[in-house]
Amino acid sequence: MTPELFKYAMSLAYVILVFWLSWVGMRRTRDIRGFSIGNKDMNPYLIGITLAASIASTATFVINPGFVYSHGLSAYLHYGLAGSLGILSAFLVLTRGFLRLGESHNALTIPQWIFYRYNHRGFSLFFAFINLLSITFVVLILVGCSLLLTGLFPVDQKTALVLVLLFVFAYVLMGGTYAHAYTNTLQGVMMLAITVILVVQGWKYFGDAPLAALRAVGSGYADAFNAGSDLYSDFFSVFVSGFVVTFALMLQPHILTKVLYLRSERDIGKFIATTVVVGSIFTLMLMIGFYARLAGLDIPEQDTVVREYLLFEFGASLWGEYVLVFIFLTLLAAGMSTLDGILVSLSAMVVNDIVQPLYGERYNALALSRYVLVAVGLLAVVLAWNPPPLIGLFAQKGVYGLAAASLVPVLFGVLVRRHIPLWVVVGAALIGLGGHLLLNLSGAVVNPAVSASYAILLSLTYGLLGLWCTRERPRHAGAATE
Repeated sequence: MTPELFKYAMSLAYVILVFWLSWVGMRRTRDIRGFSIGNKDMNPYLIGITLAASIASTATFVINPGFVYSHGLSAYLHYGLAGSLGILSAFLVLTRGFLRLGESHNALTIPQWIFYRYNHRGFSLFFAFINLLSITFVVLILVGCSLLLTGLFPVDQKTALVLVLLFVFAYVLMGGTYAHAYTNTLQGVMMLAITVILVVQGWKYFGDAPLAALRAVGSGYADAFNAGSDLYSDFFSVFVSGFVVTFALMLQPHILTKVLYLRSERDIGKFIATTVVVGSIFTLMLMIGFYARLAGLDIPEQDTVVREYLLFEFGASLWGEYVLVFIFLTLLAAGMSTLDGILVSLSAMVVNDIVQPLYGERYNALALSRYVLVAVGLLAVVLAWNPPPLIGLFAQKGVYGLAAASLVPVLFGVLVRRHIPLWVVVGAALIGLGGHLLLNLSGAVVNPAVSASYAILLSLTYGLLGLWCTRERPRHAGAATE
């Protein structure tokens, strides 16, 4: 079989397998609850792989290696080390309490969870609308997948963009959460295999002394804090912002709501362990940025680093062309594994937390959620049609704003058992969102992770002061005896 025929055969086999899994999912999806979070019958290991694949996505597998290529070790530590610690900490702190409250009220989405926790429809509507900022990450994934598809097939980027969208929407519209979970498990296993293959295969570029090889690239490239970088030049931008923002990012609707798939609290340990182990392996894909730099590749467009490295490494030999097909399909799967999760969560959220509260139960929720999916996809294509340079930073502006707004309301809602006055969490959410957008969009802070971290810390300070001011003060002993 020629490499060209193998490419189309493998692609067709992947498409058929994904649609079969989606059909299986469709048979188990009977209502909006099943479409949104399933029927509480999924294995915790499957959910863990699903979540790890959702977190990794196109950002880890396609876009972020470009930051490592451009900024060196400091970018790797930011995304790989600090980010991984943020993920682990978030799930250890939040999972049990979020699941407990979500189950007690049968919550399907984060805004609905917010409504049950704070009992205010306006605040939950606010959260529903700001969660639409997740569409910036949809744009990142679409652009990343379209770049990969142009490396695999002779199509232009805009055609590739439409093809990716049509494929993902077709199988998500069928099965909702089950389609997302089943296909993500398949895609997660493929991603694990490719990560190991690429990391081992490219290690040769480090030679016998990896750090010395990085130092040879240039001044600051092998430093934990790259003085020449406009994004990762000090402890705060590398470690603090990486940890804080990634912790907050776990509050995104397509991530934290995975907790609601679990059958009970007994599954939490298996779920977290699977997510952390699989996710840690995925972060090794950042090494591709080092390999591309050490291979001497001159890549002017940072977002295309992974594609250009793979074509350079595998495109010159017959066996390499076969391997390249499987790698590109897997990287496409990595993007789709997050894209389908975001689409499911956004469509469920719009129906549950915007349409039904405002217009009542006059619409078929399951059918409406599918119409919303289509609308979100069309908007995403419009935004991705002529993407901005450095699509990673574009996505971070929106998604990090959502993370900054979410941290205090969700964190306090889980950890603080007593009544929390609404002005405390509303003020914290506005400070988080507004502070990030003001600092970043004004140009005062270039790195969105840093601007979001400043805003999060300010929001957290405000929230803690609010808790202190509204704490219950013990009555004096004299007053108690009167």
